[in-house]
Amino acid sequence: MWSKSGMLRSTLAQQGSPVYSVAWGPDSNRILYTSGRQLVIKPLQLSTKVIQWKAHDGVILKVDWNSVNDLILSGGEDCKYKVWDSYGRMLYSSHPHDYPVTSLSWAPDGEVFAVGSFNTLRLCDRTGWSYALEKPNTGSVFSLAWSADGTQLAGACGNGHVIFAHVVEQHWEWKNFVITLTKRRTMQVRNVVNDAVDVLEFRDRVIKASLAQGHLVVTTSLQCYVYNSSNWNTPLIFDLKEGTVSLILQAEKHFLLVDGVGLYVFSYEGRLLSSPKFPGMRPDVLNAQSVSLSNDTIAIHDTTDEKVVFLFDALTGKALGDGKPLTHKLEVVEIALDQCGPSNERKIALIDKERDLHLTPVRRLGREHHICKIGSMVHTMAWNDAANILCGVQDDQLTVWYYPSAVFTDRDLLAKTLYNKDGSEFSRAPTILSYVGTKVTVRQGDGSLVYSSVSPYPALLHDYSASARWEDALRLCRFAKDQSLWACLAGMAMASRELNTAEVAYTAIGDVPRVQYIGFIKQQPSKESSVAHTLLFSGHVQEAESTLLQAGLAYQAIQVHIDLYNWERALELAVKHKTHVDTVLAYRGKFLQRFGRKETNKRFLQYSEGVGRVPRRFARYQHFAGRRRPVPRGSLEVFSFGIAAAAAAWFSPRLLLKACDVICHVLWGL
Repeated sequence: MWSKSGMLRSTLAQQGSPVYSVAWGPDSNRILYTSGRQLVIKPLQLSTKVIQWKAHDGVILKVDWNSVNDLILSGGEDCKYKVWDSYGRMLYSSHPHDYPVTSLSWAPDGEVFAVGSFNTLRLCDRTGWSYALEKPNTGSVFSLAWSADGTQLAGACGNGHVIFAHVVEQHWEWKNFVITLTKRRTMQVRNVVNDAVDVLEFRDRVIKASLAQGHLVVTTSLQCYVYNSSNWNTPLIFDLKEGTVSLILQAEKHFLLVDGVGLYVFSYEGRLLSSPKFPGMRPDVLNAQSVSLSNDTIAIHDTTDEKVVFLFDALTGKALGDGKPLTHKLEVVEIALDQCGPSNERKIALIDKERDLHLTPVRRLGREHHICKIGSMVHTMAWNDAANILCGVQDDQLTVWYYPSAVFTDRDLLAKTLYNKDGSEFSRAPTILSYVGTKVTVRQGDGSLVYSSVSPYPALLHDYSASARWEDALRLCRFAKDQSLWACLAGMAMASRELNTAEVAYTAIGDVPRVQYIGFIKQQPSKESSVAHTLLFSGHVQEAESTLLQAGLAYQAIQVHIDLYNWERALELAVKHKTHVDTVLAYRGKFLQRFGRKETNKRFLQYSEGVGRVPRRFARYQHFAGRRRPVPRGSLEVFSFGIAAAAAAWFSPRLLLKACDVICHVLWGL
């Protein structure tokens, strides 16, 4: 390792075989070098472990390591080029060429790479398959270098020539439009419905383009062009500060540009809305897997700490909530925001290092992020553009989560809202390119495109739920006769607290216990109590407790924890509110008696000694009174309550307890 002035700083490694190629790691804390047929990743810190593996059957001549996708390229005298991850796992191996691979190089954005050999120049996708093959008469191509914008390639050849290449014939598809980059400054737009063709010409060469949400966004080295799909003749044009745009993301109302300096959110009218930033942000290494955009939110995966995802308001660029980012327990490899619905219901899906798929709300309102796992062995994912439906390649099949938010309402419903399709038609390492309408576009490992269709009914159900058209939703489910639709409707109705619709939906899927509990919720005497039990239905115990306490229903809050056997919290609430301590002790004693165990909790023993034996008989009376049940109409019961009332008003407390004993014996058989 040398300084800029040429002074030797340190010798990182010594070995017996020549080092033909070296590459820096993405974080500049590691180097990759060749050692005969082996590749070696050497950290600059001496205490860190060295990774070394056999990569080729011949001497390795060239390596490259991309900072955006963290993938490694290698080529050697065995006439093959290979793609590796940073742990030394092979992702792709080419067929043997006629001659050794003498050069290779990643494009700056990590989407494509070039491979050079004798009289051969090949352009390949990041997954390894070949886009194009050229046979220039130049001898061996010994070195390759990309321009900063990734549109041009230069090669140093064995016959003393320098060759230049330009990337053309790129394609973009959206609904009935197909756009092709025919030349460096020319695009062709074809409407497949009426076969109409429009030609778009630009002053400078095209660097990046994106087609979605009814708009085409094109960036050149100096300007940005925004076309509406209804009018290809009059684009909106504005100048760019930095010409090397590396990423374009589109949402319904605005789009995002990423260059080497920062991130910028523009409206489709060309107005700059925001430019979010956070300490240590590196825009040059961001890609479509590490940045996601919706109408109100921007999510950015931190490259320095891979467990952290920063969340920003798309219109202001300010951090959401209290400014704390979303932190996962494992390294995150891909993120995606849903595209529909109000901002307070925005969700983000993320895939971690173990390929588990998780879902969490974006706006947590002062609480910690509630991250729920909804899938495993998920290799790629995408949200639908018109409804919050998520699809992914899970293990060896295509899985569609019709209503992934069901995990927050009723986790048992989630498995019933899935649609699974055999993925045997997919080859190795498929990637979901888009999920538009009812069509899922999947790019296979060999470069071919596979299209899968999804039922249109779930999207209609989402639309009915968002507009509270519950009768229409019920009619749709009855017409489709699909259990997954009924399960989706049950989750949507419970999330909206539409108990009547939820009761019908749960009945349709045969979930009797939940139908009974919904009936119990509908019988609650107060609105607060109904809301609290609805929260309990979804497993939100803390929120249910807060709702009851704010409404002054302390006993019901205590009873919630008794029913859940949260004895410590039940006693804590009873002591705090100075009521029903004896009720908690009585239920606790009955619980222990049922299992033949003795009390060992010091706190319960302490309050049992303080209260004495009176509450054991009085507890049921307290429990009865706490439910606010009206006075029974039977003559014997009325007489018993009369005794209690008279004793309380005129006689001693001892007589009151005796009267309560009578009531307990008569009414409950104690």
